Parts: sequence; structure tokens; C-alpha cells
Amino acid sequence: MSLTRPELTAILAADRKHVWHPYTPMDEWRARHDPLVVTGAEGPYLILHDGSRLIDGNGSWWVSTLGHNPQRLVAALETQARALCHVSLAGITHAPAALLAEELAAVAPGDLDQVFYSDDGSTAIEAAVKMSVQYHAQSGHRRSRFLALEGAFHGETIGATSLGGVEVFRRPFASVVFDVVHVPVPEPGVPDWDSAFGAVERILEADGGQFAALVVEPILQGAAGMRLYPAAYLAELSALCRRHGVLLVADEVFTGYGRLGTMWASELAGVVPDILCTAKGFTGGVLPMAATVTNQRVLDAFSGGRGRAFLYGHSYCGNPLAAAVAREVLAVYREERVVEGVPERERAIRECFERLAKDPVTSRIVLGVRAQGCMGAADLRDDPRLAVDGPVPTVETTDDLGSGYTAGVGWRVYDEARRRGAYLRPLGDVVYITPPLNIPMADLERLLGIVEESVRAVAARV
Repeated sequence: MSLTRPELTAILAADRKHVWHPYTPMDEWRARHDPLVVTGAEGPYLILHDGSRLIDGNGSWWVSTLGHNPQRLVAALETQARALCHVSLAGITHAPAALLAEELAAVAPGDLDQVFYSDDGSTAIEAAVKMSVQYHAQSGHRRSRFLALEGAFHGETIGATSLGGVEVFRRPFASVVFDVVHVPVPEPGVPDWDSAFGAVERILEADGGQFAALVVEPILQGAAGMRLYPAAYLAELSALCRRHGVLLVADEVFTGYGRLGTMWASELAGVVPDILCTAKGFTGGVLPMAATVTNQRVLDAFSGGRGRAFLYGHSYCGNPLAAAVAREVLAVYREERVVEGVPERERAIRECFERLAKDPVTSRIVLGVRAQGCMGAADLRDDPRLAVDGPVPTVETTDDLGSGYTAGVGWRVYDEARRRGAYLRPLGDVVYITPPLNIPMADLERLLGIVEESVRAVAARV
């Protein structure tokens, strides 16, 4: 839908005056106000105010696993809205929440079959943190410390922020975050395996009885720059946790639902966590909803009266609208064999990013590349010769890895891609794509072509 000039002016004025954007220095944003104004979306495309289209290369912060506005999900939402929009889950049940739990348990790893609902990835992690501490306390152990990986990102609440290993996100809240020990992550192909694993082993050998859980993003750390680590490392960490009675919490908010080529990234390591968190693709980017999934052994620790119950919940916990959509997501995955289609897309993504590393022009600024499932990423090298004359790109800030308005190399690629018809919001100087898992191959090839052209255009200035 195209907007008239007065409509566009009104939207921009209201945004500039009232909207506080996430991860954004608002004084600079308002001074250089030039946002993308999105009026619709379809499949892998964002539709802008003038009717033009951009391929959403980032999946709107990684949620659009089935593309934008998939009609089966929209229809499920409409049908449910006519029957029941919301009722609390306190002493009440309803078909969408009950049947979704059954269907989620059927696809969850191993013995994970107890489903606790919340609102988003952060609250799913918050539930896992509280669940872990209370589980140990009611099992006769005082364990309140946590382990997480360096470079971790687990969300925005205080508990999730505490677990985070990206310093810029923790620094403003240093006075209120709880005690977390961050452990090393080995790089693929780099011979530091023993030092990374040995660090964790030494911590648990010395103080294992203090730790409630190790929380990990399995295999892929998103906010750290789409950083991959070996599946075997996760398998070794899982065995170490079992040996010391530490719960393993898998944050599959981003990595789950097929992003890395299996339904759960934990499967790549042959690992069944004690607790699994899911969100983002859980509802295909249509509505906010999350789940924290565990096993009967963990649930049993909460038996024995109200004083031992898990006294935690959200007003919209298990809400019927999102639950109905989440059920339809699983139906689409089953019937359209979504995960089975990932390897074909992975091959195309991998070939594209490997070309960036080898091409004589793009390799001037490409330091390294990686791809797995429906994810591809390139680390770019900044260079003083890439200085841009004129206005700095009006893009939102993310973090110290690439603060907005700095015209870093990642944002220069963003600017080139935007002109060519793709939205490629970088993580600092990491340019990446996380398209829908079912993106049509023709659209994927177009997106990859824009990635290559955009990197080449920037690299040619060096």
C-alpha cells in the first residue's frame, strides 16, 4: 500500500516526536531522521511507503522463518480470533495451548515434554533461570551461580542480561546483574580446544557445586557476530554438566526451528539439554510467544504443595491467538517439509560467501566467512580509504561492534544493499543474512547477488 504525501508526513512526524527506538541514540536518530517506512510485507519482501520492495535479508531480527505474512498463519490467527482472543492460563486450559504443548513435545529433543509458556525469548530465558535455581533448592542443593559463553546474548531482561557475554549490553546494568562466569568458546579450525574446554573443566572441578546451570546458544552465537563453534564442544560441555550435576539450558530462540539445518541446533551435537528455550520462529514472526521446555525429572522437583510450585507467569501466558499460530507453524513445517529444504539453500549461501572470500576485489575487505543452514556471514575489514563524504547513513545503532551513524564498513554495505533492493542490517562490521527457511530459490539468488554486488562496491574503493 502506497502512502499519500500527507500520510507519510504524519507518520514521520509522529515517529520523530514520540517513538523511542530500540538500540538507538535518539538524539542522532531525530537529527538525521530518514527511516524505512514499511506498509506491508510478503514472503521475503518488505513493502515500503512508495510501493517499492526490499528483500528482508535479516528476517526482521531472525523471526521470519516462513517469510512475512504467510497466509496459512494469517488464516489460523483470523479463525482463532473469532472464537477466543485471550483467557488466562491460571486454572484454565484451552485447545490451542494444550495441543500446542503436545505437538511441541513431539518434536522437542529427547525427553523434553513439559512446556511452560511465556512471551518472548528473554522471558523464556528468565523462566529457565528461575526454574534452575528453584529446581536445585528443592532438590536439596544451594546452587545460584551460572555459567555462560563468552560473546553470549540471551535477551533483554535482567536475568538474560546477566547471562550475556557482550560487554556493551551488560555495562549499563553492572550494578544489578547477578553472578555469571563466562567461559571461552573455541573458534572452528583454531587449535584452542583444550584451553577452552579446560577452562570450563577447571571451574567445575573447583566449584561445580555452586552452579545451577550452563546456558548456551547451541553452535551459533547470533549477536556475537554470527559466530559458529564446533558441535563437539557442546557435546563435551553437556557431558561435563552431567558429571557435575549442572543443568544444561539450550537457548534455541534463534537457532531452533531449522535455522541451522536441523529442527534444533542441539541435535547437531547429539545433545539433549535439561531445559530448552524457544521463541522467534516459534510463531513464524506473526505474534510474540515463547516456551521453556523441560523434562519430568525437573518438573518433579516442584511437587509437594503450593510452597514448592513454580510461582511465575505472565498475563498472556499461553495466549490462544499465538498458540493457534504456533500450531499452524508446526503444521507447515510437517506438511511442507521446511527443514528438509534447508540444505539446498545452505549450498547457495555457502558458495556465495566463499566467493566473497576468494574474489580479488571483495577479498580486500573480507577477513573471513561462514555459513550454516539458512545463515551466512562475512567479517569485513574497515579501512580509512572507505571514508564517506556527505551525510552519515541514518541507521540505528546496535552495539560497540558497530555503533550506528559511524559509517563503518558494515553500514556502507547496508547502504549499497538498500539502494539495490535489500535490507542488510549488519552486526557492526559483520554482514550477514538470515532469510526465511523456505525462501524461493530465485529470491535467494537475488539476495545473494545483492550481497556480492554491495560488498564489491565497497571493496572497490580500497
